[in-house]
Amino acid sequence: MLFLFCLFFLFSLPNVTFCAHCTTTTPTRTFDKCITLPTQQASIAWTYHSHNSTLDLVFFGTFISPSGWVGWGINPTSAEMTGTRALIAFPDPNTGQIVLLPYIIDPTVKLQRTPLLSRPLDIHLISSSATLYGGKLATVHDGAAVQIYATLKLTANKTKLHHVWNRGLYVQGYSPTVHPTNQNDLSSITTFDVRSGSTATRHTNIMTLRSAHGIINAVSWGIMLPIGAVTARYLRHVQSLGPTWFYVHAAIQLFGFVLGTVGFAIGVKLGDMSPGVQYSLHRKLGFAAFCLGGLQTLALLFRPKTTTKFRKYWKSYHHFVGYACVVLGVVNVFQGFEVMGAARSYAKLAYCLGLSTLLGVCIALEVNSWVVFCRKSKEEKLRREGLIGGSDKGSGIFHN
Repeated sequence: MLFLFCLFFLFSLPNVTFCAHCTTTTPTRTFDKCITLPTQQASIAWTYHSHNSTLDLVFFGTFISPSGWVGWGINPTSAEMTGTRALIAFPDPNTGQIVLLPYIIDPTVKLQRTPLLSRPLDIHLISSSATLYGGKLATVHDGAAVQIYATLKLTANKTKLHHVWNRGLYVQGYSPTVHPTNQNDLSSITTFDVRSGSTATRHTNIMTLRSAHGIINAVSWGIMLPIGAVTARYLRHVQSLGPTWFYVHAAIQLFGFVLGTVGFAIGVKLGDMSPGVQYSLHRKLGFAAFCLGGLQTLALLFRPKTTTKFRKYWKSYHHFVGYACVVLGVVNVFQGFEVMGAARSYAKLAYCLGLSTLLGVCIALEVNSWVVFCRKSKEEKLRREGLIGGSDKGSGIFHN
């Protein structure tokens, strides 16, 4: 429980650390409302004019590269990247001045089959502009702030908008390249009503489920199943335990698999809630580990007796599938840290320390097992040669 609490606390740190404060004031305008966006230290301020259904808006973002880009847009149909009508700001490759061009993010962009080319938007965009923080003399650098202004004409009864934003490292000519694919970059989507300012709970729910998914799977697939494998490998040779080692091993593995099934189900739910976000490798490893864990659980129901000839084949199958499941589970936990953008987080450090401790225990037990094995082999050899009597078994007393 202490380890679970520590992981929960550490997983929650990035969400607090990178939170930015919104503002309704810019050097040139003042807006009525603002909202802090959940990723990339971004925010939006706006004024909605209900008498003519127009929206004045400014997006605050930051560059991550001197040759990069920052974009904001609206998806008219769903909360995902594909289909977004975007305004993207970047330094002009010829003059170095900041430019703002319109783009439509269609499915070909997501598949990276064709470069992203500027084209007019099919929404009622009245005006748009971009300004670097610091005015005309400001230059684009890593961490430079940019403000993207836009005025749109909205349908009177459609004031709930899907906002999408992101940033990238490079621009080839006037074609922005693909953005990074860590957690923050793939979850830069939110929905709120510009009339009331109320934010949809979708993103909050996703972040809570993502944290629960990561914690549960790190504990189950990444800690409990390896511990279960360790108990089977080393405790079975302790004669004083008798068959107790088997019940301990089965209980740990079964509980770990049940807990892992909960984490797996949460991961599937997250996939359904994020249609525009895909983690192909993480998803495949998760399904593979879950299938192997299920096969291991079913193997308990078909465990043959020690006297049957099929016992050795069952043991080989059980060992191979079990170790494969443990390896895939641990690898996918590390892949999960990459997906969540926590590759250098305290949560990953805590997990690595826990896993390293378990590995150190395994090395110590393995060395001890080999020492005992070699000692018994030596005593058995001396006994066969008659140098040790049967009554002196294990005593280490030599006879002349």
